[in-house]
Parts: sequence; structure tokens; C-alpha cells
Amino acid sequence: MTEGAAAGSFYEPLGDGRFAATPATAGPWSPGFQHGGPVSGLIGRAFERHGPVPGTRIARVTVELLGPVPVAVLDISVRVVRPGRRITLLEAEMTHEGRTVVRATAWRIMEAPPHLEPVVHAPAPPPLPGTTPRFPDWPGVHVGGYLSAMEWRIVHGTFGEPGPGTTWARPRIPLVPGESDTPLVRALTLADSASGIGSQLDLSKWLIINTDLTVALHRDPAGAWLCMAASLDASPGGSALCEASLADASGVFGRAWQTLLVDERPSG
Repeated sequence: MTEGAAAGSFYEPLGDGRFAATPATAGPWSPGFQHGGPVSGLIGRAFERHGPVPGTRIARVTVELLGPVPVAVLDISVRVVRPGRRITLLEAEMTHEGRTVVRATAWRIMEAPPHLEPVVHAPAPPPLPGTTPRFPDWPGVHVGGYLSAMEWRIVHGTFGEPGPGTTWARPRIPLVPGESDTPLVRALTLADSASGIGSQLDLSKWLIINTDLTVALHRDPAGAWLCMAASLDASPGGSALCEASLADASGVFGRAWQTLLVDERPSG
């Protein structure tokens, strides 16, 4: 079993908004820096727990990644920027040893009336494959953290190879021990993988780094398994944009976007 899969959770709570990241949070480029998925999930958890109001929900989260987030002890604080009965804007800050590494905002809005007729234009997701294969080879990548702490059932495309992709996935471990991940946390923990499964750029030649993640949900997902279909657009003299649809067994429930820096990968 890999190091990431062996961990009991992504984070250990230390009290007063402080968390110790476990090796399971490590991203593909270094065992010392976190993948954005667990980071986003922990931010989402903080938003949901800050002054919850019955009849409202977190509908959109934007995470600004100010730099690499170390696999270390982190502090999270949340404040209300714009209070309101039907609409509230929240802001979060994640720090490491006093240095801000992540800023995030979220809209908490009133739930729509239950008699609203649903409107969904996206097609149904592909069926969930019946078995979980071995994680695909990805030379030069650290797979012992987040990538192993998630269970992947890829429908088409794959990590580390050019082309859009679609995958079902679920965490093998909880975000925090002793807790069941909420629907928002599950969506955020997966969504930052969009550019990994959906990139059309050859990652052996090009370095792509997302500066942010935005996830907007028109309803909360149901079930442990979530489906993500992702693709990437890039332009010379510009940058890259990754877009993903997020679905569960009942259909699409939201979308995710990432803005990405594109640069030539240094030789060697």
C-alpha cells in the first residue's frame, strides 16, 4: 500500500482552526507540497461551519492559491464580508507559520423553493465502471499522496497524457478523522484534479499550474462516487483555462474552472 493510501485522513485537527496535513495531501509534483483538492475541501469545511443558517447552502467557492501549500501545520480563519438573510459572502484565509498561502471566498445563499421544476441541460454521465484498476503510470510524478488516497475509475483519457478525460472518483479516507465528508467537501476535494485528467497539453513538455479553483453547484451531490469530465483550452501569448462538469449518479450538479499558467518545462 502506498504512503498516501495508508494514512487515516487528509488532516489531523489540532483545535482552534489549526490542522496538520498528513502525507495523503501531497500533490503529484512533490511530497512536500499539497494537492489543491484536500486544501479546497478543508476550506469548504470551514465555510460550512462558520455561522451556518438553516435553509441556506454554499453555492459557489473560489480558492486562490497564492503559492505552494506545504504538507505541514495550517491555520484557517473565516469571516463574513457581506451579511444577509438570503445571500452572504464569506472569506477564508489559510496560513502557514503566519504566511498566507490561500485565500478563498464563498457565496452562501438561500435554498430554492422545493417545488421549483429542475432545469438541467447537461447529458447524463457515463456509467460507473465496475472495478478500480491500478493507477496509470505517470513517470516522474509523486503518486504516494493524494493520487493514491483517491480511488479512480477512469472512463476515458488518463492522467499525464494529452486529451480531455472523464473519471469517477471517491476518497479512500476522510478529510478529517471521525467525520463523514459533506457533499460540498467531496466535490471540492475532487474538482482541483480537473487539469490533471483533462489537459490537452503534453505535460512532459509543458508546465501548467493552476492559480485558482472555482466550483459552482446548483445542487448538492449525492453518494460517495462523483464523476468529472474535464477539458482544457490554451492559447499562445495567453494562458490556459480548464473547465469540468461534475456529476453523480443522478446527473450533473455543478461545474469547476481553473485558470492556469503555461510555460515550457525546463530540459532535464
